[in-house]
Amino acid sequence: MMFIRRATLALRQWPTWLLPCLPSSCALCGQLDRSALCQGCRERYFRKPVRRCVQCALPLTAAGKDSRCGICLKHRPAYDATIVASDYVAPADQLVLALKFGSRLALAPLCAQMLGDAMQQENARGLPLPTLLCVVPLGPQRLQQRGFNQALEIARPLARRVNIPLATELLVRLRDTEPQTTLPVDERKRNMRRAFVVPSAAMNHVRGCHIGVIDDVMTTGETLGEIALTLKRFGAARVTNIVFARTLPK
Repeated sequence: MMFIRRATLALRQWPTWLLPCLPSSCALCGQLDRSALCQGCRERYFRKPVRRCVQCALPLTAAGKDSRCGICLKHRPAYDATIVASDYVAPADQLVLALKFGSRLALAPLCAQMLGDAMQQENARGLPLPTLLCVVPLGPQRLQQRGFNQALEIARPLARRVNIPLATELLVRLRDTEPQTTLPVDERKRNMRRAFVVPSAAMNHVRGCHIGVIDDVMTTGETLGEIALTLKRFGAARVTNIVFARTLPK
């Protein structure tokens, strides 16, 4: 116990610029590395370019000129665009699961770094970036159970990386909803209906603004769709989802 205390004290006394040089291990392969994701895993799992629907971020299979998928063309969502860093498939899904359910909060800056890179790439292709960021809020009961909001843990380093203000109280969840993953697809919209509100103190920040909504995973898009409806109901001009991983249709 005395050794651990001395080691912790010694680490706190190291210069902050030296901390990134300390040995670590890759979150996916376990290889000794200075970053949370080694270069090999980064190249293997996250470098392959994917042509996506600009609105919902699902991969586009056809080589046509349209930037939206057939679903978004037929039933246009309330949000205007979605930016993702990865599909929610193995082994990338392990990063989300370890952060969300394993409380490995040290993975949040890695997710933020990858999302920041994705935002810069989409911006270089002509997609406008938000002028204000917010997160998908957890209900009081879920927040108490988990102890943290994984979306907020990603949002804080991401906001610093892309130099966009983060408004942590822009949205309030009015009630604890059922976990979307436990519900049939046709019940998910009803589960999220009127679940969010913009508090009066934040209304002036929303009106006429381009809002970026940060979350860890986008599955059917019902939660983010309800948030976009809420933000636009309070005057937002544009809403962009900024999500680490996108679930693929079965």
